[in-house]
Amino acid sequence: MSTTSFHDVETSTRMTNGTSSHKTGFGTLAVHAGQAPDPSTGAIMPPVYFTSTYVQESPGDHKGYEYARVSNPTRTALEGNLAALEGAKHCIAFSSGVASIDALLKTLRPGDHVVSTNDLYGGTFRLMTQVFEPFGLRFTFTDLTDLDSVADAITPETRLLWIETPTNPLLRIFDIAALSELAHRSNILVGVDNTFASPYLQQPLSLGADLVMHSSTKYLGGHSDVVGGAIMTNSDELDEKMRFLIKSAGAAPGPMDCFLLLRGTKTLHLRMESHCKNGEAVARFLRSHPKVAEVRWPGFEDHPGHAIAKLQMRDFGGMVSFILNDDALETANRVMAATKVFALAESLGGVESLISHPASMTHASIPAVKRREAGLPDSLIRLSVGIEDEADLIADLEQALELA
Repeated sequence: MSTTSFHDVETSTRMTNGTSSHKTGFGTLAVHAGQAPDPSTGAIMPPVYFTSTYVQESPGDHKGYEYARVSNPTRTALEGNLAALEGAKHCIAFSSGVASIDALLKTLRPGDHVVSTNDLYGGTFRLMTQVFEPFGLRFTFTDLTDLDSVADAITPETRLLWIETPTNPLLRIFDIAALSELAHRSNILVGVDNTFASPYLQQPLSLGADLVMHSSTKYLGGHSDVVGGAIMTNSDELDEKMRFLIKSAGAAPGPMDCFLLLRGTKTLHLRMESHCKNGEAVARFLRSHPKVAEVRWPGFEDHPGHAIAKLQMRDFGGMVSFILNDDALETANRVMAATKVFALAESLGGVESLISHPASMTHASIPAVKRREAGLPDSLIRLSVGIEDEADLIADLEQALELA
């Protein structure tokens, strides 16, 4: 499998006054792509366009903007930025990550079939099984590390293969290139939830996927102060369908949300380097601790997906999950209650470190039997490792484990 260099992203985005296409580094794209100084004032940051409608010189002459549910100049800047970061032709910004998946599933029709991982984010599982199954869509959840299992799950009605990698919260790694090749043999659309990796660590379109989804609430925003989602694609047809659904169903992000996300992406590359560095330090500390039975982090050479992660990711990320020796929920609860730097909260990808209990928080909507079948024990603890000082993070976990 080959990957595209993150410093060789082809873009035709105007970087100030330039007009030619050239290969631009990720950090430069993060700071500049999709944006230009405001022509009326010279403001270096895109204005926040707080408007619900736009004046037209004559009926139908709206210069690209007619109503804020359909489009907004601040949103346009964000979409140009995120498209460049994923090496995509198009980006469609949504009001949340699940809103973007909701729109994608609305392009399907009753009787259509979706194959996905049995280790799936709880909100996506809930949307698929409790919202769309009653409308006639069918879903199969299987082990995406087993290509034979995926092939067996595909039917003539399969229209979408939905991949999460790394997965939430078990940090499994799936081979995007191999799965895309398998799905495309049957003309099946391939979508990848790239939230855990961010485009800095992984670009699924370069590996064969048809679309990439982000909960931009997480690493893209990076400051736990905005909710958003996005789909990136090179498909003109999919872009048109998504924009129709934004216009018709209304899951549009507000202009201030878009502004905050643009502020966040400017430091994405710097933050991700710190998340990765701290994530590795925390994972290795936990693995060496006598009270910890298992640590899940794809940077370990004995992680089942390590070889694939090395091929398709730039680094191994700041998400870490672990299980204590006694595998008891009561002990896990004591650890989570004792941390002082790690805050007990849902979500991930912010500058601050978070600790959470997937079985009762992010994955509570998945029945306990299905969680356990997928390998998610009730005692598993998930960490979103932030950008604080490494020594403080380790000291915090050490004192919490001593109290457990």
